[in-house]
Amino acid sequence: MQFNKTLIAAAISTLVMAGCERAGNDQTPTAETKPVAESGAEHTAQGAAESAGESSVNPEAVAAANQLFEDHFQELLERSPEFKTFLGKTDDEDYGKWDNLSPEFERETMEIEKRQLGELQEIDASQLDDATALSLKLAIRNKEEEIEDFKWRLHTYPVNQMYAVHTGVASLLINQHRIDDTEDAEAYISRLNALPGHFDQLIANLEERAEAGVIPPKFVFPYVISDGKNLITGAPFTDGEDSTLFEDFKGKVEKLEVAKEEKQALVEQAKTALQESAQPAYEKLIAYLGELEKKATTDDGAWKLPDGDEYYAHRLNVYTTTDMTADEIHQKGLDEVERIHGEMREIMEQVEFDGTLQEFFEFMRADEQFYYPNTEEGKERYLKEATAIIDNMKGRLDELFITKPEADLTVKAVEPFREKSAGKAFYQRPAPDGSRPGIYYANLYNTKDMPTYQMEALAYHEGIPGHHMQLSIAQELEGIPKFRKFGGYTAYTEGWGLYSELVPKEIGLYKDPYSDFGRLAMELWRAARLVVDTGIHSKKWTREEAIAYLGENTPNPKGDQVKAIERYIVLPGQATAYKIGMLKILELREKARQELGDQFDIRGFHDTVLANGAVPLDVLEELVDEWVAEVKAQQ
Repeated sequence: MQFNKTLIAAAISTLVMAGCERAGNDQTPTAETKPVAESGAEHTAQGAAESAGESSVNPEAVAAANQLFEDHFQELLERSPEFKTFLGKTDDEDYGKWDNLSPEFERETMEIEKRQLGELQEIDASQLDDATALSLKLAIRNKEEEIEDFKWRLHTYPVNQMYAVHTGVASLLINQHRIDDTEDAEAYISRLNALPGHFDQLIANLEERAEAGVIPPKFVFPYVISDGKNLITGAPFTDGEDSTLFEDFKGKVEKLEVAKEEKQALVEQAKTALQESAQPAYEKLIAYLGELEKKATTDDGAWKLPDGDEYYAHRLNVYTTTDMTADEIHQKGLDEVERIHGEMREIMEQVEFDGTLQEFFEFMRADEQFYYPNTEEGKERYLKEATAIIDNMKGRLDELFITKPEADLTVKAVEPFREKSAGKAFYQRPAPDGSRPGIYYANLYNTKDMPTYQMEALAYHEGIPGHHMQLSIAQELEGIPKFRKFGGYTAYTEGWGLYSELVPKEIGLYKDPYSDFGRLAMELWRAARLVVDTGIHSKKWTREEAIAYLGENTPNPKGDQVKAIERYIVLPGQATAYKIGMLKILELREKARQELGDQFDIRGFHDTVLANGAVPLDVLEELVDEWVAEVKAQQ
């Protein structure tokens, strides 16, 4: 369903990697939040309303519009038990259910979206204050995009190595489903018992896509089949240690303050549900995927899909929020790769490396000094040092920001059941009610894929001042509708993440030249994405050709190269948003600096970027222009 796609994928899965759909793949509302207007933000809804002062503003119209935004949000929320779980609604009757994946439900949801669009279009924007008018503009734009997306609803892969329904349910149970009392435990068991029906809907979705000529590429199947098998390995399915879900359930129930006999009874019920419901559901899905694999091909690009070129152009537009063509993005990538290579050669001189850039890449890939042992001790060291980097950055935030998030941030390794197929690193939003911090996930399946010279930039991107700052502040904003707090745009979200890798250098961090090289390597990686994503989906590059390009032009290890290209294949266009977004933020910052001169304040600029939540890049430009005009007016 549409609500699930744009919000649940954005928040529960936050492949931030971040962002698999509009915000990332890559959720939502309630909690006491601080008023950002008090911190100096120029464009919060509250601040805009107070400063509007226009006689044409009709308070009743403003209230009615915001109530409509809330009503629309709640109407769709009621259709998504999984999103409710993210919101911490443990007392809700849907706590033991999964989202409805049926085509009928999708079509019904689309009719709701169309009706809601009509209701939004009836609002007279001239009667609204600036903040509410912006909300209306974004709401209409989002609905129009949802309706356009429906045309392409079968062009997605609901089971792939980056995000999949059968691993997503486990992730939700482990990371989102709280057990605070016996009713919560019973809801967990209900969800286990509901998996056969849920997976039957998933299989029907996959069959519908297959009939339309949309089947995941062949390389996807070993990953997703293995992930499914991992979840039904261990007790009570097989001998050995407890399986992932059984261990999770038992651990949560053990913390309940109830009688031992009641705990044992709950564990027995979960054991039965796992054996009699979850196991058959996974086995049936795995068997189906094995049959579907026989129909898969090694053609990887979006061009192979029905009306593939049109579909890819649409995805580029959605992800970048620009009208750039595939050819324009491809050339921008080539130009940026060349520029960054030049800066890397300067670092080669600094560390006195004698050789070519490609030889330096190989040195960075192979030298043991840049990698921790692939042992528990090595992985713990990585997590400890990544945490220390984030803690140090926390102490520098006042130099860069006025508004700071209330939510805390923790660093975790990706769980074993999905670490083999999951991305390199990603971020999960904190719970809106404060019950769970934001999480920076580092994939330590193989420490050879996580060089220490990239540790600093990764921590800044996924943690602070990157996704944790941007997404937590958005959730904590007051006076804006929930759809803006918890929705998103990949170019904005990931553009900010990549921009956040650069900002610490500007205040004196990255003191180790190898670490600065790591920053450049990650920026280079995003520039190369512009080349390979468009190469795969528009220029018909093969998977092997794209991997070879990354091998020749970036220092990342082979494992990175393969995982990255496979990710770009199943998410056409998503990877282009990072660099396009970063370039736009830098362009706007330089424009503001030039216009304001000595009056330019980096903290004010950052507040302007963050204080409205995620917006399309063209809207961000309007907001920055307004801020510049306001600062000038105060001179």
